[in-house]
Amino acid sequence: MKVLKFGGTSVGSAERMKAVADLINDGSPKIVVLSAMSGTTNQLVQIAETLYQNANQEANALIDALHDKYKQVVEALYLTDDKKKQALELISHHFDHIRSFTLDLFTIYEERAVLAQGELLSTALFQFFLEEQGIPSVLLPALNFMKIDENEEPDTAYISKNLKLELEKHPDATLFITQGYICRNAFGEVDNLKRGGSDYSASLIGAAADASEIQIWTDIDGMHNNDPRIVKNTFPIAELSFDEAAELAYFGAKILHPSSVQPAKQKNIPVRLLNTMQPQAQGTTISAQTGKGGIKAVAAKDGITAIKIKSGRMLLAYGFLRSVFEVFERYKTPIDMITTSEVAVSLTIDNPKFLAEITRELQEYGQVEVDQDQTIICIVGDFIADRSGSGLKIFKALRDIPLRMISYGGSKNNISLLINTTDKERSLVLLNEGIFERNNSNA
Repeated sequence: MKVLKFGGTSVGSAERMKAVADLINDGSPKIVVLSAMSGTTNQLVQIAETLYQNANQEANALIDALHDKYKQVVEALYLTDDKKKQALELISHHFDHIRSFTLDLFTIYEERAVLAQGELLSTALFQFFLEEQGIPSVLLPALNFMKIDENEEPDTAYISKNLKLELEKHPDATLFITQGYICRNAFGEVDNLKRGGSDYSASLIGAAADASEIQIWTDIDGMHNNDPRIVKNTFPIAELSFDEAAELAYFGAKILHPSSVQPAKQKNIPVRLLNTMQPQAQGTTISAQTGKGGIKAVAAKDGITAIKIKSGRMLLAYGFLRSVFEVFERYKTPIDMITTSEVAVSLTIDNPKFLAEITRELQEYGQVEVDQDQTIICIVGDFIADRSGSGLKIFKALRDIPLRMISYGGSKNNISLLINTTDKERSLVLLNEGIFERNNSNA
């Protein structure tokens, strides 16, 4: 059994849905996880925002516009009048459900129900198309087996147990279609795995089903060595270890959701990143194997805030760092990078929601300096196996870039640098020229 996840652009039109149907119709056992059609979740978020503002007339206009878009998809996707009628009735049911939220108080619970409609629509329309084409398949409702606990973490035991129960209902089926992103919470309410969560869904489902492989299909041929939106002549990486991929995903590689590596790693299930537009491309394989050592890729994470706490009391004072970390723990704010000296500690966060409260509490321990609009540049590879002076290459390439912080040694796979966001694009280009182009010329 394989698990294949197709993102929003992969099912973003009738034409793309037809291409996905061709890709999966090979008779081998598989669970297919679909995102909402591209643009849908953004539009549903916009609808929810207007409903929070009680701008119901504007919300209805947005709902009607999205409904019209789906009517066009139905017209282009199906050949028979019967299927078109069935699909139009289905989408009308979903959009009537969304419109019902304009009639009453709108809360976070209603928002989650609204955001779930994208995946429910894409999977139902895709299932109808498979039926019209005579391709045997089963639609598995993700809300029957995907669940998060009271800490908003996946309830893996529940997922494994209930997914197997759902599969056992169809012993002769080999092709299953289900939704990514959506789930139920600890109270049984409709919830989700946050943005980008369809990758996470696929990995959790793959682990629960003991899949032989998890495939993530997007619109790019694997994870690239640098950001192709900024840097020219990037290339896909053939092999990454689970740890290398997790570092890149967390620090800005958009092709993969940061949480999606861990379930696959725990079950040692290879993850392949593939391109629906070029299905013959090799893509990237993520597994327990790392390939040859050295620098593999560079990623950048924006929206970083640096906080420096300077205190004479830190000198030789045990418990100081614990007190500092407890402040962030109270506000459930993760720390990305940290460096220390005898009298100061500098660290970074990517969620400034409680920045004012955190700063106020930290001032009890010393002088606090805050720098916003920072970017973490993450250089990933197997630096333990590498003997080619990776550090020298990196710092030589960035010799003209002011570095705010450096983190090295916490992981064998990651060197992290903090810079001003205004220097990000130039830094990515310089690293590409200083590391990868030189490597290519030496090859």
